[in-house]
Amino acid sequence: MSSTLTKAPIRPRPKHLDLTKIRLPLPGWVSIMHRVSGAALFVSLPGLLWLLDKSLSTEIGYDWLRGFFTLWWVKLAMFGLLWGYLHHFCAGIRYLFLDMHIGVDLPAARMSAAAVYFISIPLALLAGWRLFV
Repeated sequence: MSSTLTKAPIRPRPKHLDLTKIRLPLPGWVSIMHRVSGAALFVSLPGLLWLLDKSLSTEIGYDWLRGFFTLWWVKLAMFGLLWGYLHHFCAGIRYLFLDMHIGVDLPAARMSAAAVYFISIPLALLAGWRLFV
């Protein structure tokens, strides 16, 4: 008795994955940025706690810190951490809804992924405008 099943054609697998040619959908970018922002916040936490301790320990430490936060690259880093926090927060709320099976169909998932950026970026600009004034 011969089998009438046919095998699927074997496609050659790529040997070198070219990451520049992969087009990730917006929910994929939100997922990656959620992980990156969480890692950045985790890694920066000891430094931020040290800065808080320095500002609260002595008056000289507080004055040094005020001067330190006038540097442009420190302001830019603080703005980046602020946006990272707000992005992580908004994406976390999105994932809570997805865990409750709210918005899991493709159009809703794409809309909620776009909402993460449309909410976190203006919030970061609104909250961080004093850094550059």
